[in-house]
Amino acid sequence: MIGLSRRSMLRSSLAITAGAALARPYIANAAATTATAWMVQGFAHEEDVAMKKIIADYEKESGNTIDYTIVPYAPHRQKVISAMTSGAVPDLFPANPAEVAALFAWQGKLVDVSDVVATQKAHYNNTALLSAYCYNNETKQRGFYGVPSTGATFIFHIWNSLVEKAGYKLSDAPKTWDAFWDFFKPMQNKLRAQGMRGVYSMGLQVTANGVDPNALFDNFLIAYGGKDIVTTDGRLHLDDPKVKEAVIKALTYPATAYKQGYVPAGAINWNDADDNNAFHSRQIVMDLDGTISTEVAMFADKEAYNDIVTMGLPLSNDGKPVPSQLTVVDYLIPKGAKNVEVAKDFLKYFIQPEINNERLKVGLGRNVPMTPAIVKADPWWFADPHRKAYTEQSVFGPTVPAYWAFNPAYSEVQNTHVWSAAWADIMRNGMAPEAAAEKAFKQIETIFAKYPIAQS
Repeated sequence: MIGLSRRSMLRSSLAITAGAALARPYIANAAATTATAWMVQGFAHEEDVAMKKIIADYEKESGNTIDYTIVPYAPHRQKVISAMTSGAVPDLFPANPAEVAALFAWQGKLVDVSDVVATQKAHYNNTALLSAYCYNNETKQRGFYGVPSTGATFIFHIWNSLVEKAGYKLSDAPKTWDAFWDFFKPMQNKLRAQGMRGVYSMGLQVTANGVDPNALFDNFLIAYGGKDIVTTDGRLHLDDPKVKEAVIKALTYPATAYKQGYVPAGAINWNDADDNNAFHSRQIVMDLDGTISTEVAMFADKEAYNDIVTMGLPLSNDGKPVPSQLTVVDYLIPKGAKNVEVAKDFLKYFIQPEINNERLKVGLGRNVPMTPAIVKADPWWFADPHRKAYTEQSVFGPTVPAYWAFNPAYSEVQNTHVWSAAWADIMRNGMAPEAAAEKAFKQIETIFAKYPIAQS
C-alpha cells in the first residue's frame, strides 16, 4: 500500500457518463430526501473528483441528496469507530479497514443489504459475494451486510533493469513458488559487486505495522497449501496437518530470508508504504505488494514506469495454481442510520458495473471491479502491461476471500499481528519455526473461542 496525496500524472478530466445502459433511480420520491455518507479519500485527487461526479449524477437522476464528506484514510477509520461506538452514525460508509464489515456484522450493528446486492448478484464474482456474506451473532445467521465495491490482490513488482544488470533474464525465472523467490537471491551480491552496496534482493514486510504483513503471510500460507485454515463455515483448522505444515513454511521462508540478509534490516519495523519507498529508490530488486500503486506512483516517469515488470503469482511448489487472496471493500449501512432507503438507493446506483468500472479507471486500475463481465468487455484493462497482469490475476484468476469474511476472529488475529510476532520470535529470538507456530496457534485458538459460529 502507498499513501501519497496527489498524482498529477493521472487523467485530469473524467469521462464518466450515465448513458443509456444505466438504469433509472430505484426510488421515485415525492420529495427530495437526504442521506449522509462518509467517503474515504482517494489515492489520487482525480478519484475524489470521480466520486463527486457520481454523487452529482445520482442526485440529478433521483432528486435525492447525498450529504457527503471525503476523509483521509486514517481519520476516516477513527471517525467510523467513534460513530459506531456512540451510535451517532452516518447513513453509509465504506469498510475501513476492510475487515470491519465482518466485525460490525458480528456485533449486529449493520443493516442487511441483501436487496442491494441482489441487483448485481448475477454479475459479482463469487469471492466478492463471500466477502460480504457475514455472520451476525445476534441472529445466529449469515446475511449480506456489505455491498461489494472494489477488490485488490498482492502482485509482484520487479525492476527489469536490475535483473539484467545482475546478469539474469526474467524469462528464465522458475514457475514455482520457492524457486521463484530463490531466483532473485544471488542478484544481490552480483549488484553489490558492481557498486550497488545498499541493494537487497527482495522486500518482505516482516513487520508488525499496518496491513501488509498480514496479507503477505496469507499469500505464503495459501501458496504452501494452507488455504483452508479457516473455511466458509467459520471453523478454524489448525489441527489439519496440511494447514500446520503450511503455517510453518509461511513462517520459515520470510524469516529465513531476513536472517540471511536478503531483506533490508529495517523491514522489521516498516510501515505499509516503506516497501514501496524502498522499491522506488531501487533498494530492492523485487517486491510482493498489494495493488499496482507501486507502478502508478511512477506513471509520470515513463522510463521508470516501463522498466517495472508486474507479474502474477507463480505456481505452488507442486506446480498448481495459487489462488490470490482478494481483499474486497464493502459499503456498509449502520443500524441507527436515519435514511436507510436513500442510502440503499444510492448504493444500487453506485454499484452498477458501468459506473463502478469508469470510477476505478480514473485511478488507473489500482483496484479492480468485482464484476468480471464489464472488465472483459473493456479493452482498457488490458492495454497496459501492468494493468493486464494485475487484472488477469485479480479478476480472472482463482481467488479466495480474506479469512475475516468467514469468521471475524481472523480480523483480531490480524490486528494483534500474531503471525508477525511469530516471525519476530524466529528472527530476533532464535525460536524454531515449529515452536513459533505452536505459540501462535495457542493465541489464535484463544481468539477464535470468543467468536463461536453456530453450525446449521
